[in-house]
Amino acid sequence: MKAKEIQELIDYISNSGLAEVKIKTEEFELSIKKYAESAQIIHAPAAPQAPAPVPVASPTPVAPAPIPIATPSNLIEIKSPMIGTFYLTPNPDSAPFATEGASIKAGETVCIIEAMKLFNEIESEISGKIVKILVANATPVEYDQPLFLVDPAG
Repeated sequence: MKAKEIQELIDYISNSGLAEVKIKTEEFELSIKKYAESAQIIHAPAAPQAPAPVPVASPTPVAPAPIPIATPSNLIEIKSPMIGTFYLTPNPDSAPFATEGASIKAGETVCIIEAMKLFNEIESEISGKIVKILVANATPVEYDQPLFLVDPAG
């Protein structure tokens, strides 16, 4: 069987209601299966075959890691203890737990991190003055990502 005859057979099967055709002769064995709207040659050992193209894996995009922040030696970072969504307020109508320039005490709630529909209050482990809030409200945060810079002397 010539390549042109095989192609005509594939075209015929594509247009017919047949799902699978097997042809076996002394010279070759041909099995054609129809998938969706196309037909494929599964096995044709008598015809010389070109090497099969090797699939090339496309690079998987990787989320960038949080950029380390250089902090002055006197400032302490309050870091996220989990992955989730950072919130400065308990609800949209409330005042924020913490603001830049505000004084906080150890054990005081500074934000909420939502993880898997659970809202976790994050408490400060230190007392001091919040110098900088490093994350925007309602944005995702990573584990160990710095959230606040605190001056313990403030």
